[in-house]
Amino acid sequence: MHLYELMMGFGIALINVVGVLVIYAVTRAIWGGRQTEETTALAGSVMTRVATLHGLILALVFAQELADYSDIRSDLVSEATAIADIFNDIRRYDTPQMAEVQATLAAYMRHVIANEWETLSDTGKLTGAGWQLREKIHQTVLDLNPDTPRREDLRAHMVAKSELIAELRQKRENNAVRSLSGLFWFAAIVGLVWVAVPYFTYAPTPLHLSLLSLYGAYTGVILYVIFAFLDPFSQPGALPPTAFTQLLAGEMGRY
Repeated sequence: MHLYELMMGFGIALINVVGVLVIYAVTRAIWGGRQTEETTALAGSVMTRVATLHGLILALVFAQELADYSDIRSDLVSEATAIADIFNDIRRYDTPQMAEVQATLAAYMRHVIANEWETLSDTGKLTGAGWQLREKIHQTVLDLNPDTPRREDLRAHMVAKSELIAELRQKRENNAVRSLSGLFWFAAIVGLVWVAVPYFTYAPTPLHLSLLSLYGAYTGVILYVIFAFLDPFSQPGALPPTAFTQLLAGEMGRY
């Protein structure tokens, strides 16, 4: 994790702590010292129920965003595997177009790493150049004329893999433009406030304030991580195209 990400996470946690303590101070100034034992019991009951619902909302959204983030990483590995399959199958096919296809595959990966990843972060769109490189690969394998059962199987496999690359590219673009509904952020912030309010029944001792700060800080960290997972192509939760760089570190990097 980079220093920038750590500082941003710390800042959001600190803002949450300050917000919770301000809510506590305001409600304590208004109602503190005048509540009965019944008020304390009721506040504790309300706080428990709201905190449970608030925690459940955060947990469900956190789990969904983590799953989506993992799916993007898995799709990138699947795309890299499809590229490697075409790279090796065209060699087995033994055609004059072999060097051209292999060089285009390497150029495609370099373009994704150097240009398209940043473009997805800035605009949420794939580049036309990336699609052209993929189309060149697809058209080349489509134009092959297999004359043996072996070559026919290899061509069918390469065509299927080139179609898979297009499918995974489209999924990547869709993931780059998706966003989390503002209703979630509204519910998260309101839940944070409503959990903090009943704490006014507790005296402002150092221990109580520390525990309240701990709650605010941890909630802030969870919200920060959810925010980071929302955009896997931008900081603070940017997902590097490791599967592509690993391929280029091997034989494909020579093309």
